[in-house]
Amino acid sequence: MTLLDTPLVSGLELSPPVLVRLISYTRDAPRLVAAAARITVSKKPVEKAWDMPSSEIEKWIRELIRRGHGSPLEHAVYTFEVICSRVCSHQLVRHRIASYTQQSMRYTEGFLRQMVIELCQFSDVECPEKPRRRDDYALYSSILRWAAGLVDRHDERNGVETAKILEAVSRAFVLNPKWNFGTMLSHARIHLQAAAEYYKMLAEGLPREDARFVLPQAVRTRVVFTMNARELLESFLPLRMCSHAQWEIRLLAWRVREELVRIHPEIFRYAGPRCVFQENRVRQEPCRLEDYVLGQCGFTIERCPELVPRQGIANCLGLAAQSSRW
Repeated sequence: MTLLDTPLVSGLELSPPVLVRLISYTRDAPRLVAAAARITVSKKPVEKAWDMPSSEIEKWIRELIRRGHGSPLEHAVYTFEVICSRVCSHQLVRHRIASYTQQSMRYTEGFLRQMVIELCQFSDVECPEKPRRRDDYALYSSILRWAAGLVDRHDERNGVETAKILEAVSRAFVLNPKWNFGTMLSHARIHLQAAAEYYKMLAEGLPREDARFVLPQAVRTRVVFTMNARELLESFLPLRMCSHAQWEIRLLAWRVREELVRIHPEIFRYAGPRCVFQENRVRQEPCRLEDYVLGQCGFTIERCPELVPRQGIANCLGLAAQSSRW
């Protein structure tokens, strides 16, 4: 095994591939969902249905999940802010029963500047925090080309320098911490070269909306999105938490679920990949995701929607759960 085949050295402080933050939600969602479900089979007004103990709320929610009665779940909405790559955001916005607001690519330069400033500090070069003149952009471009050259000439003697550059690159571009060292270097070099070309174009007077064409899709972006509980439980989480999903959107989905379970476990403890979603539809009582992962609930379905046979589903789910830990 060569140096380039090995995992990254310990202590490398890469920025997380994705950041997820729950910023707003329906505060009393479990009670609202249960009350909405209850009035479908009751003559009483919603005010009467609202007044029920916690145990009954959970009972109604479990029944909704088991029977696939999803409309009451649509009354609960959740808004997240995420930072991820453009690759990931393109997958996210395919879920159409949602609302999205995404940072314009002209303003992702904040992530790029953070990378360059870190490289300037590392190389003892004084760089403006907010470049405004063409000379500033030219300086940014030269720093990035210097860093790309150092990565290209990497060997064991400049390992510390390369690690610092990788850390800086991760401020602007998503890097997978589980890549081997060679893959990480290849991506970092390409990102640095592209960013250098971007700032060179700005130095030559090209507008940002034209210069941005050269930036890789790994560049970070910020997205605010809102989904209701039904979309989360029945579409987004089942599809994107699955081991067959691309790694970055899968990581994002597991982080979203963590946030949801933290505030409304009554609803989202049953959320999981498609195998869990399908299994909970046929069980007398739905099981929590953690029970499936720990083997405390077994699978009875013949195969999952991804055509994994019953005997392989638990292992597949375990791989998805393991890959969500960074």
